[in-house]
Amino acid sequence: MKIDASLTPEKLRKKTERVFELAARKIRALDAAWDPAQGTPVFTVRGRYTSRGWTEWTQGFQFGMAFLQFDATGDEAMLRLGREKTVKHMATHVSHVGVHDHGFNNISTYGNLRRLMLEGRIPANRDELAFTELALKASGAVQAARHAPTAFRDPWSPLPGRAGVVPAGYVYSFNGPQSLFADTIRSMRSLSVAHQLGHVLMGEGDRPISLLRRAIEHAATTARCNVYFGQGRDRYDVRGRVAHESIFNRNDGQYRCPSTQQGYSPFTTWTRGAAWIICGFAEQLEFLDTVKGAHLDPAGGRRAVTDLFLETARAASDHYIDGYSARDGIPYWDDGAPGLASLAGYQGRRADPFNAHEPVDSSAAAIAAQGFLRLGRWLEANGARAAGRKYSQAGLTIAATLFAEPYLSTDPRHQGLLLHSVYHRPNGWDHVPRGRKVPCGESSMWGDYHALELALLIQRLAAGKYYTFF
Repeated sequence: MKIDASLTPEKLRKKTERVFELAARKIRALDAAWDPAQGTPVFTVRGRYTSRGWTEWTQGFQFGMAFLQFDATGDEAMLRLGREKTVKHMATHVSHVGVHDHGFNNISTYGNLRRLMLEGRIPANRDELAFTELALKASGAVQAARHAPTAFRDPWSPLPGRAGVVPAGYVYSFNGPQSLFADTIRSMRSLSVAHQLGHVLMGEGDRPISLLRRAIEHAATTARCNVYFGQGRDRYDVRGRVAHESIFNRNDGQYRCPSTQQGYSPFTTWTRGAAWIICGFAEQLEFLDTVKGAHLDPAGGRRAVTDLFLETARAASDHYIDGYSARDGIPYWDDGAPGLASLAGYQGRRADPFNAHEPVDSSAAAIAAQGFLRLGRWLEANGARAAGRKYSQAGLTIAATLFAEPYLSTDPRHQGLLLHSVYHRPNGWDHVPRGRKVPCGESSMWGDYHALELALLIQRLAAGKYYTFF
């Protein structure tokens, strides 16, 4: 990836304005056309959103986009849309015990609405604030209850010789208690927000279970098992490589092996999984800054937890930047995809979403770019200005690419906002247009939502402001 050091959030102002101009049309068009009886819109086929009944993990993105659009533009109709749809459709997601997606669905809706009130973007209604906070408390506890212990008993750190954190458990994926997904780190914000609201999970015998502790243990287990640090763990141990899934023996909690559901293999990096790691750990660093040191002591102390989060975010970020992204910051869907052999030297060229060998994944780029901006800002605030600037400029470089054609969808007939997103390449779920050999030209709810989150973050930075959910 060639990082453009000259970019600033201010220089991207016209591009972000264009994103929100197009998004307004897309949000309205989808709301008018979508029949909720069909389920949840997931990804487009021939430019029209369709549903895929794996889990309903994208509904919060659909309605969350309306809140982001209001935040950026002040469009009151978008605020009404987000409110009405959240109340009507999102309650079942709060109490959903069968998924690892609470941070996606509920922070994007209830969390955004609460954030708007706390920031003064909308008048604070006491009852509405209590409504969102009750939903967020319940969501964080329900998500934390989906917990499996591991056999790890000793503190571990990705930095040799440093104090560590015991990777003692994880929130398991919808595959079952043997499965830990890289994606789920992004759902730890549901536990983090609920902890900030003073909530705990109540266990057997009225035993209170710390949501903070569960979130940290999950992050530690994810770093220990799903992320590689170039320390000779196996023959394919490259610093920053990410395994989509880790498998545990549920009889004794022992870690068994890497795996994948949406990547090419357990020993390659599915790039959207890596993007969730980049964004999720960077965001959790911001959360740690709000936590009292005494509350981190049971997990190993502030330094141990911070070191683990920071090194994991930086390792995955460095591998994205230096290892597998194209020159313009856009990755192909998996860094070991076999067709990349026919695209020799692709890292030195702009990504080609219309090539005949392997699809790119713009959604991975949008998610990672936000993570780079958050990680860069955190590093600069903590005295590492050069390192922070590197990641911030990487995030802006990616945004400059995404917020223009061929990635930005300008066709009013297309319901998506961010083109060239990929969902599940191994299962063949992604649409291949006639005359093409690989998927291209389609959008996803998570890609569209995270493009808007990225645009809003850059808009805030251009105005000397910021936003988090913490």
